[in-house]
Amino acid sequence: MTESVDVLIIAPDLPGYAHPGDAGADLVSSEHVVLEPGERALVGTGVSIALPDGYAAFVVPRSGLAAKHGITVVNAPGTVDAGYRGEVKVTLLNTDRTAAFTIAPGDRIAQMIVMPVARANFIPVEKLPGSARGAGGFGSTGIGSAPAASDSTAQTGTLA
Repeated sequence: MTESVDVLIIAPDLPGYAHPGDAGADLVSSEHVVLEPGERALVGTGVSIALPDGYAAFVVPRSGLAAKHGITVVNAPGTVDAGYRGEVKVTLLNTDRTAAFTIAPGDRIAQMIVMPVARANFIPVEKLPGSARGAGGFGSTGIGSAPAASDSTAQTGTLA
């Protein structure tokens, strides 16, 4: 069984989990919005929450909206800090090049994942300890097959 946490909420429509074991609770729109191709909008949910200290909520896209209609959350994941008490709003973007997308009140527009978060103690140092990855960043492992478990060098792929 998964640990649960009490989240105080003011909302006309409570966020809900579609299936047992789901990580994200669906957030619904509280307003009517038409997103033209390439347009973004800040969409209200009518939800205000109070998270316990040590927790944050992360607002993420719904995979079905993204795959079927090109609707995504611009700043995914959007972070709701424990001390925030205002309305949770979602910045949606229509990535479709030709079709507008209409959102009605009550439509599921995003998911909210509530998670415990650690508070970092930032410790200034002159040099960071080494690691197998090192400073390899964006694209450093290529696009081909994953390196073998014993291979610590970066693999690069070739497009055919």
